[in-house]
Amino acid sequence: MEFDKVLKKRRSVRKYKADPVPRESVLKVLEAARIAPSAAHRQPWHFIVVEDAEMRAKLAGRQSWAAEAPVTVVAFADEEASPSWCSNDVGIAFEHLVLAATDLGLGTCWMGLTRRDEEIRGLLCTPECLKVVAMTPVGVPDEEPAPKERKGLDEIVSWGEYGKPAE
Repeated sequence: MEFDKVLKKRRSVRKYKADPVPRESVLKVLEAARIAPSAAHRQPWHFIVVEDAEMRAKLAGRQSWAAEAPVTVVAFADEEASPSWCSNDVGIAFEHLVLAATDLGLGTCWMGLTRRDEEIRGLLCTPECLKVVAMTPVGVPDEEPAPKERKGLDEIVSWGEYGKPAE
């Protein structure tokens, strides 16, 4: 798929088919995350792929729809590797993952987990230095959400200083 089409096709999918996700596809989306840029090239990320249905349900918590997908990927930031920039770097890598999944025809939904860090780290037996940044189900979409309205460039971009439009 062409890049601009991938960007426009990506949606937050909250309904998935039970179809398994081929391991090759999972590896492709992880590779997309792996090659993301990071501050000082520290690559302060770690991803845990969860396929077990019971664990996916625990990770989903109150957002039970997330457990429908056959795969969940949890993204962690290594605060020791890059104390100042790890969350930003993981965000970049995770967006690479989400866009790669879209390109493969898979659905995702970026789920921020700031209030469940300790619980999720406990479930997945991670060290203290790893901070939960995000999680996403990965699977074949069983819905095609309509595009949402977006603000125009004139509402979100200034030129040279705040509030100054393009000439």
